[in-house]
Amino acid sequence: MLTAIEVKPDVYWVGGLDWNARSFHGYTTEDGITYNAYLIMDEKVTLIDTTKAVYADELLQRISNIVDPAKIDVIIANHIEMDHSGAIPAVLEVAKDAQVYASEPAGVRELAAHFGIEGDRVHGVKTGDTLSIGKRELTFVQTAMVHWPDNMVTYSPYDKTLFSNDAFGQHFASGPRFDDEVDYHEVMLQAKKYYANIVQPYGPQTDKAVAAVREIGLENIELIAPSHGVCWRTHIADVIAQYEHWCKGEVVERAIIAYDSMWGSTDKIAHAIADGFMARSIPTKLMDLKVNHASDIMMDMLDAKYVCVGSPTLNSQMLPTVAAFLTYMRGLSPKNAHRVGLAFGSYGWAPLGPKNVAKVLEETGFNMPVETVAMNWIPSQEDLDAIRDKVADLIEAGLALNE
Repeated sequence: MLTAIEVKPDVYWVGGLDWNARSFHGYTTEDGITYNAYLIMDEKVTLIDTTKAVYADELLQRISNIVDPAKIDVIIANHIEMDHSGAIPAVLEVAKDAQVYASEPAGVRELAAHFGIEGDRVHGVKTGDTLSIGKRELTFVQTAMVHWPDNMVTYSPYDKTLFSNDAFGQHFASGPRFDDEVDYHEVMLQAKKYYANIVQPYGPQTDKAVAAVREIGLENIELIAPSHGVCWRTHIADVIAQYEHWCKGEVVERAIIAYDSMWGSTDKIAHAIADGFMARSIPTKLMDLKVNHASDIMMDMLDAKYVCVGSPTLNSQMLPTVAAFLTYMRGLSPKNAHRVGLAFGSYGWAPLGPKNVAKVLEETGFNMPVETVAMNWIPSQEDLDAIRDKVADLIEAGLALNE
C-alpha cells in the first residue's frame, strides 16, 4: 500500500510520481514529473484533481491508505488536461456516488469530450462560487488560459490552502512534498522553467491569477498546493514575487546567445558576440543548439534582455536545428517591449540563413535595432573585432528602451 502524505491536518497528498519522465510536450523534465492530487477528509470526502491515467492505481492505493475510495463524495477537477484528470474515470468506477465539480462552461464541456462524464453528476462552478464539504467551505476562482480555458483554482480558508493547479508548479519529482525540504535554488529554477515553457504565452491571464492570490492575502495562505512539484509553505512570498516579475515581462541585463554552426564560422561569430557582452559586464550565456535543449534556452531567455540567434546558410535556409528552436520559441510568444534581438551567421553564396533568422525574430516582436551580422565564409580577426563594436551599439539601443 503506497503512502499518503499529510500536508495539512486532514489534508493529504495522494498523487503519483513519475521519476523517470524526461519529456513533457517537448520540454525536458530532467527531474521527472509529479502528478499531484489532494484528499480532504471532512463530512464530504473530497478529492482535488487526480493523476495521469497510468497512475490511477497509485492514486487509489494512496487514497486507500486514508479511506476507502468508495467513500469519496466530491471530485474537484481544477483542470481537465489529461495529466490532471486522466484518473477521474477510474475513481468514478469505485466512488459510485461521487459528484464532479469543474469550471463552467469549459471544464464541463471538456469532461464530456474527454471522458463522456456529463449529466447530473457534473456541476459547473464559476468565480466566487463556494462548496460546503463540512467544516470547510471551498471557494473557486476561474483562471482561464492559465493555461487552458477550463483552468481554475480552489481555496480552502479553513486550511489557509490554495490548490493552485498549474500556477506555481514545477516538473520536479521528489520524495519530500514541501519547498523547504528540497534545495531552494533547484525548486525555484524548476518553477522558472515550468513558467517559461508552459505558462509564458499567457502572461496577462497569469497576472490576473496572481492578483487573485494577492486579493486573498498572503496572511491567509499558509500553503500553495500546485498540480506539479512540491507544495509551497516557506517560500510563498518568493514564488509569488517571481511570478509577478515573469508575467509582467520584466527583463534584466543579461544576454542569451543560441546558435548552431556547420564548419565553425558561426561559432566564431557567437563567441565574439559573447565577448562583446562580457566586456561590458553583462552576464552572458552561450548555448549551442547541438547540446542545449530549446526548453532550457527558453528558461534562461525568460527574463533576458538580449537574445541573439545565429545560423549559417544551408540550402538557402537556416539550419534545421535553428528553425526548430525558433518555431518552439515563437509558439511561447516571448513578446516584450524591452527585449532586444540580434540575428547572426555565416554564408557562402547568399546570407539567407541569418536573414531568415532576423525575419522570424522581427515577426515574433523583438526589437531589432542593429543590422543582421552576416559574414561571408570565415570571419577575420578584423571582422570579429567589428562584431564586438556592434554589440556595444546593441547595448546602447537596449539602454535607450529603458528611457
